[in-house]
Amino acid sequence: MGGVPWKRVELVALVLYALGFYLVVIRRSLRLSHDYSGRLYGLRAGSLAGHLNDLSDAQWRNFRGNLPILTVVMGAFLIVVNTLRYCHGLKGQGTALLWLILSLSYLYYLHGACVVFILLISLINYSIVKLFAHYKYCTSLIWSFNLSVLILNRVYEGYSFSSFGENLAFLDNYRGTFRWHICFNFVVLRMISFGCDYCWTIHSSHFDHKKHMQRCQVCYSGKTCYFALQERGLNVDRYTFLMYLCYLTYAPLYIAGPIVGYNAFAAQLEVPQKNYSFTQISWYGLRWILNFLLMEGMTHFFHYNSFVVSRLWQNLSPFEVFIISYGVLNFMWLKFFLIWRYFRFWSLVGGVETPENMPRCINNCHDLESFWKSWHASFNRWLVRYLYIPLGGSRRKLLSIWVIFTFVAVWHDLEWKLVSWAWLTCLFFVPEILVKSLSNKFQASSSLGMLVHREFKAIAGAMTISCLMVANLVGYVVGPSGIKVLISKMAGKEALPALAFIFTTFYVGVKLMFHIREASSSQG
Repeated sequence: MGGVPWKRVELVALVLYALGFYLVVIRRSLRLSHDYSGRLYGLRAGSLAGHLNDLSDAQWRNFRGNLPILTVVMGAFLIVVNTLRYCHGLKGQGTALLWLILSLSYLYYLHGACVVFILLISLINYSIVKLFAHYKYCTSLIWSFNLSVLILNRVYEGYSFSSFGENLAFLDNYRGTFRWHICFNFVVLRMISFGCDYCWTIHSSHFDHKKHMQRCQVCYSGKTCYFALQERGLNVDRYTFLMYLCYLTYAPLYIAGPIVGYNAFAAQLEVPQKNYSFTQISWYGLRWILNFLLMEGMTHFFHYNSFVVSRLWQNLSPFEVFIISYGVLNFMWLKFFLIWRYFRFWSLVGGVETPENMPRCINNCHDLESFWKSWHASFNRWLVRYLYIPLGGSRRKLLSIWVIFTFVAVWHDLEWKLVSWAWLTCLFFVPEILVKSLSNKFQASSSLGMLVHREFKAIAGAMTISCLMVANLVGYVVGPSGIKVLISKMAGKEALPALAFIFTTFYVGVKLMFHIREASSSQG
């Protein structure tokens, strides 16, 4: 008990520092947004009087602008599906057919005649899976085909009908409102999931459900968790072309995910999810609305992303560059948080549970592993199942991370800045893996040893957050061309006080995370 008062004093000191930090950041951010408002790109008339709205991010601007029509479509689809499902007792193939009809109409609105490309590639992949599933090299063949499609789609920008014949050239005038090959990146993941799940079901399913039930509170209570749905193989007759097409084009998850495995998806078309009650889903939707309002306030008062788009960050002091960088990363997190949770809400009401993409705030991750488990978490689960484990899992972790992150970069886009981001992340990941391995072997027995170990973890966490910021800034903000400018800003003597303050702030943040984890574990 003697250590409790000391930890309380530390917690109070940490909280006071954090409050002071955010007060400084907020005041400086408001001043920067006001002083540079006339030179920033992407600002639009705002809904809050006297404030411009930062809509410089194309992805957020498009999502926000299409939100009304998207919500109408969501409501109409859910009314049709849930009414017919409960009135006529639709299950499995019946539900799949209904969702496929609605989803194809949705895809036709988005992509027009280019739906033909989606169906053709999907058919080829299905044929490969069915023809070669009994061979050991089938998964390698599936991966090779899908990687080729992923790269060719980008190289040829979704193809043109005229390249297949002048008599088809008129179809290029009916390509819809959204580039099909951008959305198809998610379809590629689903095609790989279907193929691998089918091959593994045919050869053998090693999932021990009884052993899993002993460790899983959800399954022990009589329900079925997402992990069990995914790992448990289906009957071979459930891998039909109808179910496969429905899985690839499922409207709620088509544009942005979250990513759900084929086994889990098909199982929930047969028996809709029961892990979330009506009250829980309603509360989930209400929280989304509150977070959307938070985003509106953020983009009206803090124009972080516009500084990056306008490249005006290059004119700022080192500390101001840090503020803009930190603000952009938080903006990105909240943007993806809202997009992914919107579509997950749609899917939940439709009866299909998916993994939560943002289970933890970006400001509550102090190591690379926990960060990537909490950022696009459904993609992380997909990578673990279909890439990390087949590559050897923890036995070859130091090598497999290079393959995985390179794939992630190529999957996002064929851009050098994303490959740079991937390799920088791996470069930072390697020492963390080694340090964690050594740290796990070290068992502190004395109070002094535990204190030293805790401080060492806090310093290591601060260094990791610094590396994370650098990698994400290169990948998503400044790009490789901006590295020299960023280094020149941060390498001078005048930047030393700012760097010391930044590192201290990260150190304090990590210590606060320790307290949050300890409080959560004591409540659990």
